[in-house]
Amino acid sequence: MSTVTSEGRISVAIDGGVAAVELDNPTRRNALTRGMCLELQDLMPRLDQDAAVDVVTLRGAGTTFSAGATIDDLASVLLDPQPDGSRVDRLSRADEAIASLTKPAIALVDGACMGGAWQLASACDFVVASARSTFALTPAKIGVIYPRPGIERLVRQVGQANAKSLLFTGRALSARQAEDIGLTAFTVADDDFDAACASLVATLLERSRFSLHHLKRLVDATAATDPFVDQVWEEAWAALPESPDMGIGITAFLERRQPEFVWRRP
Repeated sequence: MSTVTSEGRISVAIDGGVAAVELDNPTRRNALTRGMCLELQDLMPRLDQDAAVDVVTLRGAGTTFSAGATIDDLASVLLDPQPDGSRVDRLSRADEAIASLTKPAIALVDGACMGGAWQLASACDFVVASARSTFALTPAKIGVIYPRPGIERLVRQVGQANAKSLLFTGRALSARQAEDIGLTAFTVADDDFDAACASLVATLLERSRFSLHHLKRLVDATAATDPFVDQVWEEAWAALPESPDMGIGITAFLERRQPEFVWRRP
């Protein structure tokens, strides 16, 4: 499935429980347009409700993740004018749609990940990068302000000093440097990237969906200092006795076999 926008498209392939979402704008290094942001905003809730999807991956077509927002469409990506005179940050709406997924979402970054593209990658649960990948946050190079969700997440991930250094200078980081400061989870050799990503996704599909669902909520609420974090913990803990997965997991462990978990989100 794919949706063609004014420039570029968002492609989706669903197979074996995995929704592979791809940023596809090859003539502009997969740069993001207003239309692509709108499609991501619409797509992610549908994938979240799709019973055939257990894991979502996000990557760019070819060997570039994304060069960020297209310069000629930047104003409408960040400040889309509305009939009532207000303006909508389409990049952050797409970010919110990705971050709101209740299923594991993994950014698979191969190649350049620049500007607003990093914000979308960071909205996933974690980022896996190929060794040839590079990262740069470049708002000061073009006279804009990075959207609030991106800055808040950046500070949580790398701390205030590193966040200011990256934002003020716009300097590029190698994949290893990005991993060292916490922008990514881990780095994979270029030749092994596709196989390693497939292995990672296969591992997630073997895990308890009950565990992944609640662990994601708990980690997100804790990291964002959600005022309702206590309620999130209470709900998760109260759900544990009702889940069949704990018994399945314990039995499989004692019998030294792979568990076959059955929990599905109501």
